[in-house]
Amino acid sequence: MLGDWASYLIYVVVAAAIAGSLLAGSFTWSALFHKDLRQGRQKRRVFESGVSPGEFSPGNFSINYFLTAMLFIVFDIEIVFLYPIAVNLKMLGAFGFAELVVFVAILAVGYVYVWRKGALEWH
Repeated sequence: MLGDWASYLIYVVVAAAIAGSLLAGSFTWSALFHKDLRQGRQKRRVFESGVSPGEFSPGNFSINYFLTAMLFIVFDIEIVFLYPIAVNLKMLGAFGFAELVVFVAILAVGYVYVWRKGALEWH
């Protein structure tokens, strides 16, 4: 009975040992080397993501950035839908091919519309 569970037990012990050693190592590393890096007022200053507060004041982002990001997501997700159709095209036959052509035509019309509106131009 124990032989059936031995591999699971070994796996749990190894996983716990790795997690414990990583935690112990991080606390030891921090205690040994990081206590003297920031002293006094600097140690109490807020510091997040490499930017100290008050030094960075971002302006308004251009709408083109968000528009380009949304268009990328929309077209990227729609292109992902082409893969299952392409894999099963032989099984789907003529009807599947017609659906594929209609889907690609809708994508092409959307792409041409976005292109004509100038949404793909970076200013």
